[in-house]
Amino acid sequence: MDTARTPYHRDTAAVRARRFARRPLAAFAPRALATLLYSAIAFPLALAGCLLTLAGLLVGGVLSVTTLGLWVLALTVRGALALGALQRALARRLLHLPIEEPPAPGAHGTHGVLGRRRALLLGRTGWRAVGCALGVPVTAALAYAVALGAYGYGTQSLLHPLLKRWNHHTVRDGDSVRHVSLEVLGVQLDTWPRWLIPVAAGLLLLSAAPWLMRHALIPHRLLLAATLGPSAADRRIRTLEETRAQAVDDAAATLRRIERDLHDGTQARLVGLAMHLTMIRELIGADADRDRLLTVVDTAQGNAKQAIADLRHLVKGIHPPVLDQGLDTALATLAADVALPVEVVTDIADRPAPAVESIAYFCAAELLANAAKHSGASGARVRVTARAGLLALTVRDEGRGGAAIGAGSGLTGLLTRVRTVDGTLTCDSPPGGPTVVTVELPY
Repeated sequence: MDTARTPYHRDTAAVRARRFARRPLAAFAPRALATLLYSAIAFPLALAGCLLTLAGLLVGGVLSVTTLGLWVLALTVRGALALGALQRALARRLLHLPIEEPPAPGAHGTHGVLGRRRALLLGRTGWRAVGCALGVPVTAALAYAVALGAYGYGTQSLLHPLLKRWNHHTVRDGDSVRHVSLEVLGVQLDTWPRWLIPVAAGLLLLSAAPWLMRHALIPHRLLLAATLGPSAADRRIRTLEETRAQAVDDAAATLRRIERDLHDGTQARLVGLAMHLTMIRELIGADADRDRLLTVVDTAQGNAKQAIADLRHLVKGIHPPVLDQGLDTALATLAADVALPVEVVTDIADRPAPAVESIAYFCAAELLANAAKHSGASGARVRVTARAGLLALTVRDEGRGGAAIGAGSGLTGLLTRVRTVDGTLTCDSPPGGPTVVTVELPY
């Protein structure tokens, strides 16, 4: 037993030793060096921007009783916005921190120079950028200090045996002259084996440098994201604009589809029905044989039935009639038509608004169709609950998983439909399953 375990322990120890030896090198990996470069650039840039912004606010405040002061303040806000754009670009490029661009002040309804100045002075985006310019030197200084300590002192301590020949000061003790490079508590660390202490300290600092830099930049990241990106109100407005535009496009597409279906299907069948009725009338007037007359009647009857079926299918696509009986009944009817066993559990005390019922129904229909077509599951479960003004629809299947929102997925269309009523859609579908899609709609 011991003999069999010996190679394993030796391999484990060797792997750990190699990992430990590579830790100082991680401080010079491309991503770590990019973080170091950002810290070296961010602090001087933030300090210069803070001083210029502060000077502009002071001058503009003093001259605010005149028109010139308003122009100085507007120019200061514009400079803060430009500085924020540069900081966003640096953060995205070097820190891999994507920050959405906020709406431009006065993007809508401003005309002329005075209108743009008014938009700058009254817009929230510009003053949030001013606040960032005034506060960001503090967070950037923390990262700068950590970078200087971890990389600067770490590298200097690691190279102490080489640098001590040049990095030293002369101490005269009577007639003797000594060169002292590093001394701690009266103990010189310039000779073997004492210089192993600064070398070990340098290795430790460089090993911890990436971790220290990541944590030192957390306040800086949070400040940039909170002040240079869109506010919650801006995101809400942007979402409403996107969903409104998508709703308009969907309505136009639906109208085109209805027009096409009526023109190519129902209208053609009704035209055929009219032609056959005309033929029946002519045959009756010509006293034609009974078999031929019955054949034309059967054809006309078939066209009428098919036209009725087409109209029912078209109406069902707009608003399923079964929804008039309630969402629970509609989901039970829907589950009975799916090609795999579906369990439906509903807990709805008060009936939702018709629009919410319709969206929940079509979401369930699309999700069950996807489960039957793509997941390979042997069954699915639909659960609907209504609590605290929120209707929650959950569709779960034990299929192969791997579903995701985006990239042309049908879930993207459902998300757009859900967002028209300020709802949310989440998808949890790891490879191997299960797939759980949750739709939450305002009650």
